[in-house]
Amino acid sequence: MTDEQRDARAREDARAREDARARDSATRDVVGDVVGDVKGEEEVVDAEVVDGPSAAEEADGNGAADQVERDLDELSAAKRERDEYLELAQRTRADFENYRKRVAKETSDALARGKAELARQLLPVIDNLERALQSGADPSAHEGLVRGVELVLEELRGRLGNAGVEPFDPTGEKFDPEQHEALSAQPAEGTESGVVLETVEKGYRLDGQVLRPARVVVSK
Repeated sequence: MTDEQRDARAREDARAREDARARDSATRDVVGDVVGDVKGEEEVVDAEVVDGPSAAEEADGNGAADQVERDLDELSAAKRERDEYLELAQRTRADFENYRKRVAKETSDALARGKAELARQLLPVIDNLERALQSGADPSAHEGLVRGVELVLEELRGRLGNAGVEPFDPTGEKFDPEQHEALSAQPAEGTESGVVLETVEKGYRLDGQVLRPARVVVSK
């Protein structure tokens, strides 16, 4: 190989090395640009993740808030219903208490009116008894006294009858412990045991109910 040939080959090798270095530099630039783009996209994604929640997270948060709001509404409704029932119970209790007081007052007033009416009816009887006693002080007025007492007795019986009080005399009837009070028992010929032989004090009924049992003597 001549000198010229060696020089030409050296020049070709130098150009080849320069071309290789140029290609390597270009490749490195392209790779660097690609890597830079990838890093930039990763930063954008990271920024989006940091900046705000995802759509699923937002949906879950909205659902929880709605549930809390519904629970609060139900709690408020339950409190209102409780207050309504409490008010109704208090009002019912007050009404019942007023009713009880009114009935008690009406009963007391009715008893007072009944006593007053009975007293008004018996006052004339007292007046007549007083007049009969005054007339009894004169021996010549004995018959008048007897008649006066008879009139008082008739008047008293009439007033009691108007009030629903009636006497009963069970002489000759079978002894009934519900209506009779036995003072004594004695044998009696021709009479079976347990029959009222004598009425010592008449019994009285008020509207059919025994007011006082008859006091009697019973056969044995």
